Amino acid sequence: MPEELFTKKNIAIFIALLFHFSGAIGILYSANKDWFIANTPLNLLLMTGLLLWMQPDKGIKFFLFFGISFLVGMGTEMIGVNTGKLFGTYEYGTVMGPKLNGVPYLIGINWFLVTFCCGVLLTKISDWTEEKYENMGVRLKPWMLTFAFVLDGGMLATVFDYNIEPVAVKLGFWLWKEDAIPWFNYVCWFAISAQLAMLFKKLDFDKDNQFAVHLLVIQVLFFITLKIYLP
Repeated sequence: MPEELFTKKNIAIFIALLFHFSGAIGILYSANKDWFIANTPLNLLLMTGLLLWMQPDKGIKFFLFFGISFLVGMGTEMIGVNTGKLFGTYEYGTVMGPKLNGVPYLIGINWFLVTFCCGVLLTKISDWTEEKYENMGVRLKPWMLTFAFVLDGGMLATVFDYNIEPVAVKLGFWLWKEDAIPWFNYVCWFAISAQLAMLFKKLDFDKDNQFAVHLLVIQVLFFITLKIYLP
């Protein structure tokens, strides 16, 4: 029984739950709220480390997706911050750590985390759906599966961003020039995330990361909780 309990998957999930639960309690109810917010980079780097630790096959195509996601995230955010032509007019605070041309390096890592976790979840859903149709004697055409995957990938990542945005502003991660978050931000999130979902779909690497879906759910619950209760 103890051996079944202390698996890599369970250890990773426990650490993720511990850090996000402690962070939520600290931000909402602790007198040291600023300390918990300031350690956001540590939490993000730790989650990235756990995701890499749980990745079963860390081959060149996996790191290719990591690198392209990071570069696309950094590149589009630099355009956004310095020109206002993507996402809207905004700027990053100091919470997320060192920056390159106004964009924290951790933002590039976050783009990888979001798109990768969404991709793993959608891969499981896509495989399950395809199997169900095959059991009914129906074979879905590859283009249909790819189109649904890309569309859902863009939508899922955008919904994730929708829940992050108001919390991130209150915590000082970034600041919008307008009082309201522009709708164009979500249009850009969808377009860019859909392209990364296409890349995720096309690259042939092991996508059965047992921690990724749990991390996505934990982070969604974390930000929804703060969205509801953070004054």
